[in-house]
Amino acid sequence: MKNKHVAVLMGGFSSERPVSLSSGRACADALEAEGYRVTRLDVDRDVGATLAELKPDVAFNALHGPFGEDGTIQGILEYLAIPYTHSGVLSSALAMNKEQAKKVAKAAGLPVAESKVVSRFSIVEKHPMRPPYVVKPVNEGSSFGVVIVKEGQSHPPQVISSPDWKYGDVVMVERYVHGRELTCAVMGDVALGVTEIIPTGHAFYDYDSKYVVGGSKHECPAKISPNIYQKILTLSLKAHQAIGCRGVSRSDFRYDDRHSENGEVVWLEVNTQPGMTPTSLVPEIAAHAGHSFGDLLSWMVEDASCLR
Repeated sequence: MKNKHVAVLMGGFSSERPVSLSSGRACADALEAEGYRVTRLDVDRDVGATLAELKPDVAFNALHGPFGEDGTIQGILEYLAIPYTHSGVLSSALAMNKEQAKKVAKAAGLPVAESKVVSRFSIVEKHPMRPPYVVKPVNEGSSFGVVIVKEGQSHPPQVISSPDWKYGDVVMVERYVHGRELTCAVMGDVALGVTEIIPTGHAFYDYDSKYVVGGSKHECPAKISPNIYQKILTLSLKAHQAIGCRGVSRSDFRYDDRHSENGEVVWLEVNTQPGMTPTSLVPEIAAHAGHSFGDLLSWMVEDASCLR
């Protein structure tokens, strides 16, 4: 029913606000083109009162990062009984916490890299594990705060213990997995396809690689063997289901094929609020699978519900 009133939630107050605004505008424009009545809502601390007054038929969640992606806005929408897109309260909170998400994924049989969660201040004096390793904030997205410690690096990264660090005092230290960056979109109960991300001029798929035009090259579909391609599809759907995701999600992987074609495939994380910007991966993968941007968003609006 395309006469629905859709409130597109965007912006917010996480460090991913610029990305969310870009996602939100693109989604609002496309939904209007599909015939929906759209209200663009730049989310602030009064969002609950605003939504209660607005009374939309559906809230399209285009927020990224804490508050929008961690179960908080989902809880507000449940309280207001406004159907919403993407994952529910529990799965959003779970996926946002890298440590807990990995535990669930590992229990479900997904291959994950060895890791430990430590205080950022404990890294100052000695390496928490043998390099190479990656340090990640436990509850951030878009690669904010990610530090790669290379093989042979004599000292642990000092930036993590500096007063300027703004990503929390608890970090995950994870074995660095060499190889290629692969990602897979899931829509409902279908894994749509696999893309390889090739950063251009960046050491890894960081913030600029993701959101700056020309920051990365996307090989869609990924040029990998059919058995590895199928394996990524299967693992992505398994992660989506194990963590309880709804709507659209995207799982990220590393694939080390330096020594053999079968190599090592490692699941990194699932994104319950994947970007919907002009350079984003999910719309690109969906298009290759035969779903236009408008079709994808319409499906998400019609799929919206409470108690997700």
